[in-house]
Amino acid sequence: MLLAALGALGNAVGARMQHAAVHDTMDGSGLGLRVQSKLVRNPRWLVGLASLGTGAVLHACALGLAPLSVVQPIGVLALPITVLLNVRQQGTRVRDLSPNVLLAVTAATGGVAAFVFLAAGSATATPVAGDVQLLATQLVAAAVLAVGVLAVLTRSKVRCILFAAGCAIAYGYVSLLMRAVAQQLGTTDLLDINPLPLLGIAVAMVVGGWLLQHGYASGPPDLVVACLTVIDPIVAVGLGIGLLGEADQVSAWTATGQALCAVVACIGVFALARYHPDTQERRVPAPVTGSSDLAGPSSTDRPDGSSS
Repeated sequence: MLLAALGALGNAVGARMQHAAVHDTMDGSGLGLRVQSKLVRNPRWLVGLASLGTGAVLHACALGLAPLSVVQPIGVLALPITVLLNVRQQGTRVRDLSPNVLLAVTAATGGVAAFVFLAAGSATATPVAGDVQLLATQLVAAAVLAVGVLAVLTRSKVRCILFAAGCAIAYGYVSLLMRAVAQQLGTTDLLDINPLPLLGIAVAMVVGGWLLQHGYASGPPDLVVACLTVIDPIVAVGLGIGLLGEADQVSAWTATGQALCAVVACIGVFALARYHPDTQERRVPAPVTGSSDLAGPSSTDRPDGSSS
């Protein structure tokens, strides 16, 4: 669990740095191919990528030592860390945040933390068979495609949530494959390891990373991290329970409690989207200085914050 917690710290720092790099590079022009090509040469973005990579490695090590449904939800610690980093970046204090934001963060973090507590006493580690990997690939590919299409068709915070959700689904799938690889390392020679899970991890990381950058371009970093830290473990635990049978010994009461915790965590994410300071600022009407102001478009008309 300590490895998973350190991984969450790496994810939070990486998210904060990459979000800042994305918005500095966009400069109001949107996240097009030209901007994306500049990002890979941005030192802050690269350091953020290294931080995310370190967090992923630590998380993978944790997955090799404990059941998927126990390790994965610990990543929710990245949410309060990201909120603190965001507050510091903006030069404000935690007590300046509205009670609704604090309650939203508490609900998201507490919901997943309670989920971990319930899962830790009931989940059992199981092997990841090849047919399970194939079925998981098909389910995740369909889900990511559907969420990605919806994200393109929406705007603002909803667009941010959907892009981050697509990334979270892909990353939850990565956790399943990482566990499969970790299990092979303990029982199989390096030359005999099945390369397909490694290929699946590479593809899912690229697709998830691309969706993640669009999530950064469409909303604040703590909202993106909230989606990742809530939806990612729900997907991973869903795969662990539904496909790996890690919860075959779980009682009906425990399963009901886990479901309620997941609902509370999701409510926390949507509440954060509604009451986030960025959202509240955009709802405050600008002073009317003339009739032309009433007809002119806002600088937030587009999801990335640029003018139409």
